[in-house]
Amino acid sequence: MRNVIVTGGSRGIGLGICRKLAAEGYRVIAIARTQNGQLAEAMREAEDRNPGSFQFVSFDLSAIDSIPDLVQTLHKGHGAIYGLVNNAGISFHGILSQMPTAQIEQLVRVNTTSPIVLTKYVVRTMMAGGGGRIVNIASIIASTGYSGLSVYGATKSSLTGFTRSLAREVGRMGITVNSVAPGFIDTDLTQSVQGEHRQKIEHRSALRRLAEIDDVANAVEFLLSERAKNITGTVLTVDAGNTA
Repeated sequence: MRNVIVTGGSRGIGLGICRKLAAEGYRVIAIARTQNGQLAEAMREAEDRNPGSFQFVSFDLSAIDSIPDLVQTLHKGHGAIYGLVNNAGISFHGILSQMPTAQIEQLVRVNTTSPIVLTKYVVRTMMAGGGGRIVNIASIIASTGYSGLSVYGATKSSLTGFTRSLAREVGRMGITVNSVAPGFIDTDLTQSVQGEHRQKIEHRSALRRLAEIDDVANAVEFLLSERAKNITGTVLTVDAGNTA
C-alpha cells in the first residue's frame, strides 16, 4: 500500500482527496491541526472497507521548524512516502492597503513557506526510494486575479512557479511535480452563496455549473497514478470552464 500525505485533510477539498485516495487503495496520512466529526466518520468508513488505509496526524503546519521531525516520524512509522499533496492553506479577504502585516506574514508562512519546506524533506525520502509524486493545490486566482485576495493570489502563484522549477530538479530521479488549480468549488462554504450571485458565478463557466470536490479529488488521484507517469511541471485546471 503506497503512502500519500495530504495536508489540510480534515475538511473540504483535502478531506475529499483523502476519501478518494483511500478508496483507490492508497494509505492516506491526513495532516491537520485537529480532528473533526467529518474526518472521524471518513476514517471509520475507510477502516471498514480497507483497514489501515486512512491515518490522521495532528500537526500545525505553521510550525516550520518542526517539519523535519514530522517527516522523519512519518517515514519511520509508515515507511516510504510515495505521494505528497500540498493542500493546506488559509485565506484572509481584504484589500492590501488595509491588511495587517501579521496577516500577510501568516498567509505566506502557511501557504508558501510551509509546503515548500515540507516538500524539501519529503523529496529527500522520495529520492532515496527511487521516485514519487507531488501535487500542489493552487487556484485559478493565481492566473486570473481577484480583488481582495492579492496576497492569497501571490501565494498560489508561488506554488505554480515552484511546481515547474521543482519538476525539472527532481524529474531525473523519477519524481513528478504538478499542480491542480481549482476554481469556485461547490463546498459547504460556498453553499451560503445563493441566488443571483451564485447564478452569475455559474454562468461565467463554460459548463454553466460549479466544479465539485470530487472533480478536484479525481484530478489529484490521476496525477498520482501510473496513467500520469509522463506528466510533470503542469497545472491542471478544474473550474468547469470558468477560465476557458
